[in-house]
Amino acid sequence: SSKTFWTTTGMFPQELIIGFPKCVKISKVVIQCYLVRTLRIERSTSKDPVGFEQCVEKDLQHTEGQLQMEEFPLPEFQATYLRFIIKSAFDHFVSVHRVMAEGT
Repeated sequence: SSKTFWTTTGMFPQELIIGFPKCVKISKVVIQCYLVRTLRIERSTSKDPVGFEQCVEKDLQHTEGQLQMEEFPLPEFQATYLRFIIKSAFDHFVSVHRVMAEGT
């Protein structure tokens, strides 16, 4: 929903895990967030959210007063869970407004 978002509690790192009903192939991840400085995306193919491996880590551009929109083209890989780790931020609190994963 565009009317909801997830916000941090003020200390870093913070993490958010998204689970899929089954293992899927993902080719691209897009995230819409605010005041995130360093973001890492990890994946797990396990039945449970364990055994994560790093996919990408990126420093995002500071966009004062507007949402950041970051696209992560990823090689075709499988995942049952995606873990988003906000390692650092431009302020004490940040927010994640939308996460989209494209694939099959």
